[in-house]
Amino acid sequence: MPAQLIARDILVLFIRNASSLIYCLVTSYSNGIRFSISDLSPPRTRLLRCIYRERAAISLFDALSSSPSGEPLTFRADVIAQVSRTLARFKSIANEFGVAAEHFSVFATEAMRKAENAASMLNAIFEASGLSVHVLAPEVETLFGAMGARSGFSDVNGLFLDLGGGSVQMTYLNSSMDGYEMAAAHTGKSLPFGAAKLTKVLESAETEAQVTATSTLQEGMRVIFAKLQQQFPPLRDTQTNQNDGGIDIYLCGGGFRGYGSILMHTDPIQPYPIPTVGAYTVTGSFFCQTESMRKMNAEYDGKIHGMSKRRRQQFPAIATVVEALVQAVPRIHTVTFCGGGNREGALYMMLPKALRETNPLPCLHEFHGKVELETWESVMALVESSLPTNFDFSGIPTVYSLGLGPLFAGDIWARTGGSSDANAAFELHQAIHRDPDTPGFTHLARAILGITLYSRWGASLGPSDRQLLANLQKVVSRSNPDANYWAEYLGAVANLLTVIFPAKPDTPDKIKGVKFNSYITNGTTKTKVRLIISLSPTASHIPETQDLVSCFRDVGKHRGVTDNIERKVELTVQKIEL
Repeated sequence: MPAQLIARDILVLFIRNASSLIYCLVTSYSNGIRFSISDLSPPRTRLLRCIYRERAAISLFDALSSSPSGEPLTFRADVIAQVSRTLARFKSIANEFGVAAEHFSVFATEAMRKAENAASMLNAIFEASGLSVHVLAPEVETLFGAMGARSGFSDVNGLFLDLGGGSVQMTYLNSSMDGYEMAAAHTGKSLPFGAAKLTKVLESAETEAQVTATSTLQEGMRVIFAKLQQQFPPLRDTQTNQNDGGIDIYLCGGGFRGYGSILMHTDPIQPYPIPTVGAYTVTGSFFCQTESMRKMNAEYDGKIHGMSKRRRQQFPAIATVVEALVQAVPRIHTVTFCGGGNREGALYMMLPKALRETNPLPCLHEFHGKVELETWESVMALVESSLPTNFDFSGIPTVYSLGLGPLFAGDIWARTGGSSDANAAFELHQAIHRDPDTPGFTHLARAILGITLYSRWGASLGPSDRQLLANLQKVVSRSNPDANYWAEYLGAVANLLTVIFPAKPDTPDKIKGVKFNSYITNGTTKTKVRLIISLSPTASHIPETQDLVSCFRDVGKHRGVTDNIERKVELTVQKIEL
């Protein structure tokens, strides 16, 4: 069922009791204060859309660290005043956006938990803005962080870690388990070794303190992971079953995203085609190369995208946390760097459970009215019916398996007044830049969408765009060697539809005159995809067969990867009477 209809069905009660679905969250981390306003209105509720965000560079950890040695950790009066003024300003901005008072929440984490005079800070904030601050217990911070990372996927099974300025949390999430959210909160643990805190220790002149902190971190990671394995047999199986490739790990928090930025900078695919580290996935073996990443951070003089000066200064501490994780978890399959955090986690937990478990990507394309929705459902089903019935597509990512069908179908007839070459290049660039920070829009999903819609135009590219295409194909090839071919094939089928229907269909009946049937045949020299197109007189335009054949001339060719998959599409057109 389309996501738009699901949203209408399961959000009735959610909406009925809400005068507004605009929410404001302030998260006071150890290394900064983040302010955001989000719109949870349907049908795009699942996207957790942020409509305004701002960050105040006020490090509460640094403020505490300035306390005199041997004395309790306290906030100075000027820091308290600065934070109070900042939150009063945020409250004023929220009022301009029409945020209801009951929809404004302020969360604080490690630094506020540690401060001796935290009450003075909380009172000053209330006096300046009327806002109450929720100081999150470690298990609640673990829950929000894990759920924020989890919000980017329709289903998950793996370790979730969040590295902030003052602490690092670890827990296990398996969305197929009943009550997995609360299980993650109750079993997750926090260690007081955030990037900023550990940096201060490692930069100190006391070697013994450095050794003690590192060994305590490593032992803490090992103990937490061992306990999680005891509590969750599926997690234990990833480390003991030799037929299992290992555990998938999801990382959030600025510290881990910094490590992901270094990995992306050194990725074998260069230049790496997708600019954001959110939803970037690497193999466990690449993730473990901490010494190479340390060397890159220390020796590279230029700007590393996604790495601030402060983050590069903290990188030795970040790498130390990664090394502790690698020592604790021997068998790592993949690691994904997540853009979500406490903001997304808190919003995600507000949603009805049925909506939380859906794929967010179908919500990106909004259909207007029942007829349009049914028309595009028919288009999606028709193109999908062109896939061979005797081929196993399990494990092969396509626009359909990734939840990108509405985005794909909605763009088939877009910009038909432009040149094919310009449109082909446009689709590649739009796929990697559109809808930034959208949950579920992984690098693989962006690459698959871009290649499929590029192929829809059957056009040529300029030199720089050919390099972009080749690198996107390499991203796809990492997932499955077959995936590039079928992305190109589905794009070619979409191109074929525009030959038959030059104008965008406006009702489902318009496309009933076209049917597809296909299957794979294995010849002595080459595998063929035999595609049979049945056309009735009701089809908008009965083209020449050669015009349809030409749509597939480049499928599987000119690829910048060595997948060694070559299949010829053999087309048969037959006229039928309905």
